Amino acid sequence: MKPFMNEDFLLDSKTAQTLYHGYAAQMPINDYHCHVSPKEIALDISLENITKAWLGGDHYKWRIIRSRGVDENDITGSASDRVKFQKFAEALPYAIGNPIYHWTHLELKRFFDCDLVLNPQSADAVWELCNKRLAQDSMSVRNIIRKSNVNHIGTTDDPIDSLEWHRQMKADPSWDVNVIPTFRPDKAMNIEKPGYADYIEKLSKAAGMAINKIDDLYAALVNRLDYFAAVGCVISDHALDYMMWADGCEQMAGGIFEKVMKGEVPAKHEVEAFKAAVMVFLAGQYAKRNWVMQIHYGASRNINSAMFEKLGPDTGFDGISGHECSAAAYKLLDAMSKGGSLPKTVLYSLNPNDDAYLAATLSAFQSCGMPGKIQHGSGWWFNDTKTGMISQMTNLANQNVLGNFIGMLTDSRSFLSYTRHEYFRRILCNLIGGWVENGEYPNDVDFLGQMVKDISYNNSVRFLGFDK
Repeated sequence: MKPFMNEDFLLDSKTAQTLYHGYAAQMPINDYHCHVSPKEIALDISLENITKAWLGGDHYKWRIIRSRGVDENDITGSASDRVKFQKFAEALPYAIGNPIYHWTHLELKRFFDCDLVLNPQSADAVWELCNKRLAQDSMSVRNIIRKSNVNHIGTTDDPIDSLEWHRQMKADPSWDVNVIPTFRPDKAMNIEKPGYADYIEKLSKAAGMAINKIDDLYAALVNRLDYFAAVGCVISDHALDYMMWADGCEQMAGGIFEKVMKGEVPAKHEVEAFKAAVMVFLAGQYAKRNWVMQIHYGASRNINSAMFEKLGPDTGFDGISGHECSAAAYKLLDAMSKGGSLPKTVLYSLNPNDDAYLAATLSAFQSCGMPGKIQHGSGWWFNDTKTGMISQMTNLANQNVLGNFIGMLTDSRSFLSYTRHEYFRRILCNLIGGWVENGEYPNDVDFLGQMVKDISYNNSVRFLGFDK
């Protein structure tokens, strides 16, 4: 029996151990998609205690605690931080097989030099140890990032954002980590949402122009794209409920926009047509700038309406959509490709049933001179698990070219989550090592070691156009 989480954690063969320890472990981190606060990096804040660091805004952990029947007051309510931490410590031992169990103990080891197993009995000792460490200057947000060997961070930012904190970091000679904004125009596309006209007014002010017609909307978005580019942005992100398409959408979009701006409610097919048209327009802008376009889809958000009304979005009450998206995805990518406006693209589905079709789609839209222009993104959200990552990478290997893969991202709001890259790299090395040990690939450690380094870091850096 293996010890719990020793140096060969998740590495089941000598080949896997060689690939991880000799190659993957040494690579820096490019966390090209996350939700950490640029303000907190710019101000180099310190985390008040382990509850703030672990449970503040982390709906992954909240879901585990809720599943043990804990009162919401002790999770997101007015209970003390110590009580909230205790409830997490009491719930965690039951979460066998859940990645949060592994992430939690990797974070204890890597950031706090703590080999204790978190449970109700150890909670006091872990609480004291972690809080004592967090009080040290070496555990400020910037030092956590440095300690994690992070070279690049992509935050998630609305087009109307001033990007003041990104600008402050760019001007700070003491800070050498590349923190870039990500252009996330969801609110400019979500015409079915309440308050859409109010948002358009804010976008109008940010761009310094009136927005009355679809061409005005496009011009305002271009204005903000240029603004983001001036601060180093090279990547966008779109959160779609599902992949959507409507024939003739580009001709329909103007009338739909004007209808909504008059206060009329759009029909479902109009929402789909408008969003598809804006996606095609923005894809062309991204392609002109050599940016990367990310599309995340397949979430059914806020499925518990009572809790949504009580706590709002992003609090752990979401699910996986079963919407069939392949036909719309093909048409959307085809429309972009026909117009010469298909940029470098990363596709993520929250539904693991989409893994095979996404992996198979990539080869149909690749480009000469650019390995892996179209990417199947790493296991996302509910798929960010050991089995989810193995499934995503196995489908990618089966249907496409694993060696082109741009690897892992945290998609996290926590500065302690960089150990997820280690978790991913161990799983990657074990998967490849298993194929070698099983005689399915030659034991060419030099070649495979370089491939592992590329998937861990180099491929994503090249994809985004960074220098190192």
